[in-house]
Amino acid sequence: MSARVTITLDELILLKADARGYSFLPRQPIHSLLAGRHASRLRGRGLAFEELRHYQPGDDVRSIDWRATARRGSAHVRVHNEERERPVLLIVDQRAPMFFGSRRAMKSVVAAEVAALGAWRTLRVGDRVGGIVFNEAESVEIRPKRSQTAALRLLYEVVRFNQALASGTTAHGDVTLNGVLEAALRRAAHDHLVVLISDLDGADDETQRLATLLAAHNDVLAVLTYDPLGASLVGQPGMIATDRGSRWEIPTGSAFADAFRQAFARRLDEWTEIFRALRVPVIPISTAEPVADQLRTLFGQHLAGQ
Repeated sequence: MSARVTITLDELILLKADARGYSFLPRQPIHSLLAGRHASRLRGRGLAFEELRHYQPGDDVRSIDWRATARRGSAHVRVHNEERERPVLLIVDQRAPMFFGSRRAMKSVVAAEVAALGAWRTLRVGDRVGGIVFNEAESVEIRPKRSQTAALRLLYEVVRFNQALASGTTAHGDVTLNGVLEAALRRAAHDHLVVLISDLDGADDETQRLATLLAAHNDVLAVLTYDPLGASLVGQPGMIATDRGSRWEIPTGSAFADAFRQAFARRLDEWTEIFRALRVPVIPISTAEPVADQLRTLFGQHLAGQ
């Protein structure tokens, strides 16, 4: 099965129809990529009901639920979470290592699809969306806005970078994953949802430091794009691998296949643990299956019409 190499703006626009049907409860096991508005942990007279509990000294008497108090025989208060706007910043990796895929689509195409679904869902719930699209030679930043024009501009840049990967011209420059995360820090000072859509190629200790700073005042989500062949590779006679101008023959036999699979698993486990310590969910998205279907499975309950 051949992999889809590029994607068009029209196809990303059509994904608007798939940006629905997700559950965005604040207490989901993993925070939804496409949640948009969210409930803060600030207690107050907000819009989202959280719990009914016993009255405690210092509670606002206006929060007493008199019906529950009469029914239970002791004072009870209704506790709410404040709802507040949360701008969404989508960081979309379109570097050369993303130009790989053995099944349905390249990792770079999958990243574009995730970005489109995130952008459309964010607008659907009335929040601002922007992002940073980058490769080795260039990065483009779109300021979060609550407008379809902003979303289309972001997706236009995603398509431009995506199609450049298939042009046969290698991008050269000094743009790095860490440099882009530094730009995200400048943009997302606090109360953003920062979504990193990447295969984490080149991630290192500095990446961990920058992710820590981002997560200190924002919600952060790492969407890890991967290809099944990249997770489990069995060498065949004459199989050649290339990377950044280097070429080598892939060894045959079970020893190489086992070592390759274990190396992939170790790296995934390492970054999952790093991000878990920061309370940053790692969401694996495969190139082999439709992205919208994977998001519905990962983000839980399907709500018709939402």
